[in-house]
Amino acid sequence: MTSRARRSFIFTPGLKPEMFPKALNCGVDMVCVELEDGIAPKDKKSARETAIELFKNDEGRDQVERILRINSIRTKFGLEDLTAVLNSSKPPPALMIPKVMDAEEMLIIDDLLTEAEVKCDLHPIIETNKGLENVFKIASSSKRIKTLFFGLIDMAAELRCKLTWEDLLYARSRVVHAAAREGIDAIDGPYLDLQDPEGLERYCEQARNLGFTGKGSINPKQVPIINKIFSPSTQEVEKAERILKIFDDADTGLVMVDGKLIEKPVLRQMQRTLDISKKLKI
Repeated sequence: MTSRARRSFIFTPGLKPEMFPKALNCGVDMVCVELEDGIAPKDKKSARETAIELFKNDEGRDQVERILRINSIRTKFGLEDLTAVLNSSKPPPALMIPKVMDAEEMLIIDDLLTEAEVKCDLHPIIETNKGLENVFKIASSSKRIKTLFFGLIDMAAELRCKLTWEDLLYARSRVVHAAAREGIDAIDGPYLDLQDPEGLERYCEQARNLGFTGKGSINPKQVPIINKIFSPSTQEVEKAERILKIFDDADTGLVMVDGKLIEKPVLRQMQRTLDISKKLKI
């Protein structure tokens, strides 16, 4: 399976379709049209209708991944969102599912999409205690799942902790572990201080080093820093090319490179680095 660059994402409100093209052109890898927390209950219906039309009219000719964040299917609004997607003549190519608590939610959504013959990826958000407890089952519940998103604000509230890196390290690690086990991406939540680019860079580096493959943004000006940190370096690309060539030439299951045994998990990571670098033309 070829890896896709998912270094950065940004939300754009479903009520403001004029902001969608701007988001697509700000340099992010993923743009998510928002129907959940950013939309007041009185505006949910209008935002849903606007968003569905937005995807119908979208050409989708660039490399940006389009996503619609619906409301939780445990709510009336979420069921209405999902119904609108199922009934659309041109549904969004991906759905972000908030506040996922167990694998059954994803199975239900997968079954409904399959029944309606809708080709649509899924991106569950892990942001509840129950979701964190069940994250391994959630991650493996559907082949449509391409990423696990970490919802840090709600997760901190659920855990009764602060938003610091140290206090959320356990939760983040569990999400990364579940995503890595299934070979899917893990996207960290956004850094909330727009006036602290140094802090953003530090948190991006910590997230990358922990195993996250990307991070959210709350403003386009954060995107260049996020993309820089989560892009493979020239040295990393050269190393990946070298290791994969040695493995191919050896024609065996195990090879030694620089005195180190190279096995399948390492090869998968090297291939992922090359896949992303090709898309980014590094």
